[in-house]
Amino acid sequence: MFSFVKRYLRKRYLARHPISDTIWQQVIALPLFTGLSAAEKGQLREQAAWFLHKKSITAIDGLEVTPGMRVLLAAQAVLPVLNLGFDAYDDWHEIILYPGLFRTRDRYTDHFGLVHEREQILAGQARSNGPVLLSWADVAESAWLEGWNVVIHEFAHKLDMRSGDPNGDPPLHKGMSAAAWKRAFSNAYHHLVMLADRGEYSPIDLYAAENPAECFAVFSEYFFETPHAIADHYPAVYEQLKQFYKQDPLARLPRVRYRPAFEPVSYGPVVQLPAVAGWA
Repeated sequence: MFSFVKRYLRKRYLARHPISDTIWQQVIALPLFTGLSAAEKGQLREQAAWFLHKKSITAIDGLEVTPGMRVLLAAQAVLPVLNLGFDAYDDWHEIILYPGLFRTRDRYTDHFGLVHEREQILAGQARSNGPVLLSWADVAESAWLEGWNVVIHEFAHKLDMRSGDPNGDPPLHKGMSAAAWKRAFSNAYHHLVMLADRGEYSPIDLYAAENPAECFAVFSEYFFETPHAIADHYPAVYEQLKQFYKQDPLARLPRVRYRPAFEPVSYGPVVQLPAVAGWA
């Protein structure tokens, strides 16, 4: 009964508060959304509208957030959960949006129980039991099929956090094999660590070699931006992500040139990330 009422109220809200056609046509024309069917675009539009209803966006440092900016952010945020349902992000509530790169000072506890403090300049950060922090300048540049998407990266962390501390092991769907997930990601992670240690070329950004949580988040970016890079080099990971996100971007996106990944992109650490965790 409760779920029926919830669906009814959601449907009524969406009917009364649709995203404007003008804004939506501008956003959906971006390369990230290439190949989506008419039904998928309609579903994405509803998901984005509901996301904006349920999440607060707090602007920092004088940033003025326009309706178009809100929709661009929301559309990228809900693309990964397009087939996972409205409630995939229901355990947190706020996005803090900065004009550009921002400075954070965070405390974390290592696996020895020692507390450390670090200050960093970041493009994005997902906080455990808290908001997602994003640089608007980077959000605006994240939908161009370059294998880099700060929105998808940080929201992948939020999906990972649904099972506790982020460790590259998000809750899997019924029918997925935990052993297959661990095998695919562990093999890919250790290969990326080896490439990073040797200073060799990698088709995947070597920030993925930082730890298992970042490995999952970086692969999630590539899955939605340049899926061929994963399918060509880490097909087992692609298969697991295909099952997890219930999408197949390989079937809808064009093959684009891989962005060379000799150096990692600078993202923020997820808060309270264990030094050794997950399937590593």
